[in-house]
Amino acid sequence: MTLLDSILDANKTFVRPGAFPPLPKNPKKQFAIFTCMDTRLVDFLEPAMGIKRGDAKVIKNAGNTIIDPYGGVMRSLVAAVFMLGVEEIFVIGHQDCGMASVDATDLKRRMIGRGIDPAAIETQVPDLAQWMGAFSCPEENVARVVSVIRGNPLIPKDVPVHGLIFCPNDGHLDVVVRGY
Repeated sequence: MTLLDSILDANKTFVRPGAFPPLPKNPKKQFAIFTCMDTRLVDFLEPAMGIKRGDAKVIKNAGNTIIDPYGGVMRSLVAAVFMLGVEEIFVIGHQDCGMASVDATDLKRRMIGRGIDPAAIETQVPDLAQWMGAFSCPEENVARVVSVIRGNPLIPKDVPVHGLIFCPNDGHLDVVVRGY
């Protein structure tokens, strides 16, 4: 059985018509979370914050980094603020983040090993580590991302932007930037 087939089978047992009440598109608690895609945060970060399905907009990418100040993350945050009633933004990095140890040479080797043309890598992303959003310190990355969001002219000045670090082992949060 393929992974897709097993997911579709699981979905058949999950879906129960009428069992899940529809939720509004706007987050109940009127905030957005921008965090990492690390699998250790799934079903862990939200309960650690006391929130559940429908409470917050959650945006994820590798390392909760912003490379393009007008790219997808900012587009999502602008949409959240102006279209979905978001009033606060939480940037949440985490301890032991894989993006803090990116080895660009090894990554390039792996890409080439999977058939990616080396010329395409050089042409599309001449600085692979920068493009990946590599950083050495998660706390510094969170502070930098908060600064990028806070400095973006499309985010209103009355929207607090907080920065926190999450522990994927025990679930505690530490404040890096208090946005008030």
